[in-house]
Amino acid sequence: MNQPIAKPLLRELSELCAQRLGLHFPQSRWSDLERGILSAASDLGFSDPVPFLQHLRSSPLTRNELDALASHLTVGETYFYRDRLAFEALETHILPGLIATRRKSEKRLRIWSAGCSTGEEAYSIAIAVSRAIPDLKDWNVTILATDVNPRFLQKASSGLYGDWSFRDGPPWIKERYFARTADDRYQLSAHIRRMVSFAYLNMAEDVYPSLQNNTNALDLIFCRNVLMYFAPDRAKRVIHHLYQALVEDGWFFVSPSEASHTQFSQFITVAIDNAFFYRKDHRQVLEPEAPSFPLVDTVRLSSSPIPASQEETQEPDQESLPSPALLAREYANEGKLTEARQWCEKAVAADRLNPGLHYLRSTILQELGILDEAILSLKRALYLDQDFVLAHFSLGNIAR
Repeated sequence: MNQPIAKPLLRELSELCAQRLGLHFPQSRWSDLERGILSAASDLGFSDPVPFLQHLRSSPLTRNELDALASHLTVGETYFYRDRLAFEALETHILPGLIATRRKSEKRLRIWSAGCSTGEEAYSIAIAVSRAIPDLKDWNVTILATDVNPRFLQKASSGLYGDWSFRDGPPWIKERYFARTADDRYQLSAHIRRMVSFAYLNMAEDVYPSLQNNTNALDLIFCRNVLMYFAPDRAKRVIHHLYQALVEDGWFFVSPSEASHTQFSQFITVAIDNAFFYRKDHRQVLEPEAPSFPLVDTVRLSSSPIPASQEETQEPDQESLPSPALLAREYANEGKLTEARQWCEKAVAADRLNPGLHYLRSTILQELGILDEAILSLKRALYLDQDFVLAHFSLGNIAR
């Protein structure tokens, strides 16, 4: 494994990583690619990169192989309250505005830390939210944190950090929210850990926005130091999906080095105290690029637009109308849960033997806080399909 990888092979590996993981390795970063590939190959039992490449070319990657590649090709370089200006703007301007608006209605806040690495960013967001909402127990706050690297997610879930994770952050974070352990590390307070849910998500895959993985109807998305890993075309597609995942007037955070008026032209640029942020412009209408999420197993969204009113569709062909299930998912992904439930009930009534529809109904009911009916729908889904993994998983989560 000490022999250097030939340039033609590195070029092909670079293309494979772009296709399978969405990771961009230009020639200037081939040394990083080589180190990562050699380590991943060793983990997977290959003593030579050539047969490893042949294996990658000839068969779909298993989850274990994807995990090994992601673990060795991504770098976790983060710390608490990284980019102090961003968190100051979050606490003094952005969160107060969102909270004031949501307090008038449902007291609901949805945030996504996309590419969360080892969790410092997501927990920093949770700390900021807890400081901004004194009556937090009366709110429904969702903070989703996702990454493609399973080792990062495992560390993040532990909430256990060393001194390096607090470099350049405000001292009060460690003092107020952490307890020192016997081995001179720091354990995060349980109430902050409970605010964040960690999950695997490959941003190169078209599986978001979706109600099924909680990446829909978001008030705020952090996606910092992530887009730089993607090739330009892939980054553009990722930005498009993230734009769709936001509610109207939702906020989008990137790192200062990634800020670009050209790249984020569909957003409104907002300057706050010498820092730049992006906000979804509800006046623009973007057509979905492709369906994301089939109803069962791999979850995808529909590309069918929702008709604004019956009057606007002039005698359409019945076959061209979106199905109730597609409309239910579209409304759910936009956070319009009442409408989503209405259409889902119609879909279930029309096809009572479809376990995926009962699962969809349960997901919507969970978002509405109607847990008894949600559990009943999951049990119906499992009665129709005993091997429905997502239904088993969801039922287990409710039971906890």
